Amino acid sequence: MGKIAFLFSGQGAQYSGMGRELTEESAVARELFRLADGLRPGTSSQCFEGSKEELTQTKNTQPCLFCVDLAAALALEERGVRADGAAGFSLGEMAALTFSGMLDQPAGFSLVCRRAALMDDAARQVNSAMAAVLKLDNQTVEDLCGRFQHLYPVNYNCPGQLVVAGLQDEIEALSPLVKEAGGRMVPLAVSGGFHSPFMSSAASAFRQELESFSFAPGRIPVWANLTANPYDQKDPKALLASQMENPVRWEQTLRNMAAEGFDTFIEVGPGKTLCGFVAKTLPQAKAYHVEDAKTLETTIKAVLEQ
Repeated sequence: MGKIAFLFSGQGAQYSGMGRELTEESAVARELFRLADGLRPGTSSQCFEGSKEELTQTKNTQPCLFCVDLAAALALEERGVRADGAAGFSLGEMAALTFSGMLDQPAGFSLVCRRAALMDDAARQVNSAMAAVLKLDNQTVEDLCGRFQHLYPVNYNCPGQLVVAGLQDEIEALSPLVKEAGGRMVPLAVSGGFHSPFMSSAASAFRQELESFSFAPGRIPVWANLTANPYDQKDPKALLASQMENPVRWEQTLRNMAAEGFDTFIEVGPGKTLCGFVAKTLPQAKAYHVEDAKTLETTIKAVLEQ
């Protein structure tokens, strides 16, 4: 067996009830949620009982997802499944860095809360949205976006899937062009146009926030969304801030990890979106996910018996 990577979920997969079973199964998961509730009261109740509308608000989504992602990873490790490396999709990168030890848990959670507030504020300044364009190659999508003033290719997810961010009316105007080109569009359950110039004010403010935090050497490498390569542990702050206003190079990240010997990928957090990206990008790789008691047990059994 090759190396094992933990992949930390991003926004869009959140749902009411996420994380509850992990806290019932895992002592380290329970402790994480206790810490989160101490720093941001109500985080657990939002994860376990929050409405769809509440959980879609970025200021809530990010702290909640951070906890569920990290809880799943900690529960796996508690049961003997060790990661050799990690990557996180957008918000998930914060959980990956915390899991690696580059940030301690209180610092990671505090930064996520601040990041969420800044991105929420930036999103409220303009009527922006995101949508996944399917069944078209990247160049075609980039060319279509180039016909508009405020449309940006932002998440390079996997072959045949590229997410765009833009003004709501331009996103709507793009849809028939995508259909005409043989593709289709799927709106994303997020509250703004992330990883685009719409987030420049948030990224600038986040850079200042990061100056008051210290980063430690990580115990495992974390691949950065911005570069698709492992974080430079000497100065991670620049990468972490720039990530907010630049594209996520996820497909290339997976390919680069595979080139380094990773052949088993475990998505930690809600949903199986990242498993799907692995299947389309690295069809020979093994992909599992952990979000509740059943998937925790299934994944542990599968990985430890390889």
